[in-house]
Amino acid sequence: MTENDFPLPHAVQFRGSLMARWLLARLGWQVHFQGFPALQGVAIVYPHTSNWDFLYMILAKWALGVPARFWAKDSLFRVPVFGPWLRFLGGVPVDRSSSRGMVGSMVDKLVNCKKESQYFWLGLSPEGTRKHTPGWRSGFYQVAHQADVPLALIRLDYGRKEVRVDSFIRLTGDVTADYARLVRQFEGVVGCRPEQAAPIRPVPISNASRESS
Repeated sequence: MTENDFPLPHAVQFRGSLMARWLLARLGWQVHFQGFPALQGVAIVYPHTSNWDFLYMILAKWALGVPARFWAKDSLFRVPVFGPWLRFLGGVPVDRSSSRGMVGSMVDKLVNCKKESQYFWLGLSPEGTRKHTPGWRSGFYQVAHQADVPLALIRLDYGRKEVRVDSFIRLTGDVTADYARLVRQFEGVVGCRPEQAAPIRPVPISNASRESS
């Protein structure tokens, strides 16, 4: 059952690409979206287990008409042609060795956008990689909670062949309770490579030093 701390109708609406929707439909996929509840927020995509995820999420982004930014490894932006294209798509380079600074700057960005009523949504994968990890990295949680913005939960479900964006929650700071809600919301979602999906829990402290790997 979808949990939503921000009741419908959602005020922030978009006009997407019919061509992108048609292409997704030809691939057997559907998208479900009824707008954003606020001008600013953080959106997380789960699970991230394959390079194919990027293709489907970009098509979904265009189909929905959502102008969203996303984090990507800074090294990717130094690749000729691909780097500028990644920026065009909405990529924001992040140096994983200084993630604490990145979190702080992103919080400041969202807070300033709230003050000035400017649109800004950040999309990312809490797993941080398509490889199996022992849990979720904390960046998304810190940004959404500290900036006090909605957290959108995006289900990238290969089992149902759908991208579903209809659950928005407000993080409380109670990590245990908040993660229990996340587990409920992503229950049953199947990734392209299910064995690669990370368990929905914070990265264990003993693995914290590996977060930049």
